[in-house]
Amino acid sequence: MSPTVLLTQPSRCFETVVVPELARVSDSRRSASAVLRLWNVEACLADDVQLVVSELVANAIEHGFGRVALRIMEEMGSITVEVSDANRAPARIRGAQLDDVRGRGLAIVAALVQSWGVSEGGCTTWATFPPREVSERDD
Repeated sequence: MSPTVLLTQPSRCFETVVVPELARVSDSRRSASAVLRLWNVEACLADDVQLVVSELVANAIEHGFGRVALRIMEEMGSITVEVSDANRAPARIRGAQLDDVRGRGLAIVAALVQSWGVSEGGCTTWATFPPREVSERDD
């Protein structure tokens, strides 16, 4: 019997629940950093993913309801971040003025990722990064 050949990189997923306190955003960022190191994600991309995690988790804590869930997935070199809460009102980019100190989070996310959006039910905001080269060492 011959060995099975995988034609695609197996998918990987990290999930956690975040206590809905703004002080916990840094915990989410550190968790993302550890997972991305484990997956051998290059530093530049890992920095962008961590920033997106911070922005989406902070938005969910500040504007959402109930528990906040963070999911980071990699499939075929593409990384997707999903953050969910119980607020059915979809996240949206706000038009921050130059002197505003807040209101730019989703604009930052949109600038860093290939695509982003909100689930049909409005409870999950997701962001996907372009595929990266996946080496055999990433197993």
